[in-house]
Amino acid sequence: MDASELIDDYIASLTDWRGVTLSSIRKIIHDADPEIVEEWKWRGTPIWSHDGIICLAKAFKNKVKLTFFEGASLPDPDKFFNAELEGKQWRALDLYEGDQINENSLKTLIRAAVAHRHAGTKTAVKTRTVRGGAEKKPAK
Repeated sequence: MDASELIDDYIASLTDWRGVTLSSIRKIIHDADPEIVEEWKWRGTPIWSHDGIICLAKAFKNKVKLTFFEGASLPDPDKFFNAELEGKQWRALDLYEGDQINENSLKTLIRAAVAHRHAGTKTAVKTRTVRGGAEKKPAK
């Protein structure tokens, strides 16, 4: 089974509001970036990547958590994130039964995360001076 099929099965196994919410999140992610790649990692976690991990989603007993891998580096003018706000890298949105997803905010964040990851892959390789005065390029 490929990652998309595993995610299909995961969503189908959630027969309550969590499955509907996760399905909506998945659709919005793909609408925001049709080139995004689905992955299945960490013993059953749906991951969406484009030049690196963009976000992941997981259903818990009473919530669905959508976590942005480098969310702390993204602008959040709509105050989309409501969890993991103190972290140095991750930011998340915890959704509970009855919560509505702000589709425009989520699309904006997906696009910003993709642009951030894409920019990171294009950074110029810098040289650094090591002991003895020789210059060495860092490994990629």
